[in-house]
Amino acid sequence: MNDINAALDQIGRGAEEIIKREDLAARLKLGRPLRVKAGFDPTAPDLHLGHTVLLNKMRQFQDLGHQAIFLIGDFTGMIGDPSGKNVTRKPLTREDVLANAETYAAQVYKVLDRERTELRFNSEWFGAMSAADMIKLAARHTVARMLERDDFDKRYRSGQPIAIHEFLYPLVQGYDSVALKADVELGGTDQKFNLLVGRQLQEDVGQPPQIVLTMPLLEGTDGVNKMSKSLGNYIGINEPANEIFGKVMRLSDDLMWRYYELLSFEKSLDDLKQMRAAVAAGSNPRDYKMELAAELTGRFHGAAAARGAIAHWNEVVQGGGVPQDLPVVDVAVPAVGIRIGALLKSAGLAPSTSEAMRKLGERAVRVDGTVVEDRELTLRAGGEHLLQLGKRGYARVRLTAA
Repeated sequence: MNDINAALDQIGRGAEEIIKREDLAARLKLGRPLRVKAGFDPTAPDLHLGHTVLLNKMRQFQDLGHQAIFLIGDFTGMIGDPSGKNVTRKPLTREDVLANAETYAAQVYKVLDRERTELRFNSEWFGAMSAADMIKLAARHTVARMLERDDFDKRYRSGQPIAIHEFLYPLVQGYDSVALKADVELGGTDQKFNLLVGRQLQEDVGQPPQIVLTMPLLEGTDGVNKMSKSLGNYIGINEPANEIFGKVMRLSDDLMWRYYELLSFEKSLDDLKQMRAAVAAGSNPRDYKMELAAELTGRFHGAAAARGAIAHWNEVVQGGGVPQDLPVVDVAVPAVGIRIGALLKSAGLAPSTSEAMRKLGERAVRVDGTVVEDRELTLRAGGEHLLQLGKRGYARVRLTAA
């Protein structure tokens, strides 16, 4: 029983909700490997840290002896996931889906144990379905139930169009669980409705309903919006080691704890409590941020690359021609953060925002040793950063809440 409780505690770390925890405990007591599923639509070619929140949870299940099912939604990707969208999402072409799926398959084993992973594509069963089969599936849910879903309800009430094919998405995702005989399905909090449809469809065919485990959506580097490549606030797991390390070091101190809880394998929750207490007592949070940056860089590029990233950071940020007596400039930052162009101006490195933008286009701007070209890069209060413009322009800034 103690082993079951310990497993539940580990599985529950960072989780938003488990439906139902007592069912999960009962399933764990069966003494067989559970089939733990998470689906990913290949809407972009690269995975980022936001995706790994679910992958990390799958890895925890694997470490407890269970089977992970990494499901690539090559069929659902052509429908387009409407979750959280206020407009109909443009479906991907078959060619786009297959190209992106190939890169997913190559990246997933940076987190998951290959020996305990089933890599599946939902076109395996949907490709064999006839139009009549799809109509039968659609008959197992009602429009009224679909409109209980928050994003559909909001769009309907505001008069925004909902395409018929979008109603198919929760049914198709739910049927994946039937086809795979899933014991557990993982998803973001925005996927809860779809995951519950899976439970319903499994019960309809006589399968035990899957346990639903939802995880929070990881905020991007801006600390505000969900991590997304389209918003430019992402950390890609295939990015160069120095890029990953530098982006983690640029996180605000508050956001660092969120990343630790959802992404770290090396630090327990008790460790995090002790680290928070140490920071409150005067320890520099930058030291802990460096540990997190090293862990994540090492996960995706190996220990040697992580050591190299630390050396690069120390050489570029702590030395490498940076004036030793460089003063720290306090910059007041609004709640939404400050864009890099405005920050360069506030730090006195650029006479105007337009000049700062020009320098960004010339790849003449570095933040904490990493070249920055993204004009939308937004930094939030709580961090300290070294800015460089050109070969000789340096400023060390401390971002404080306005």
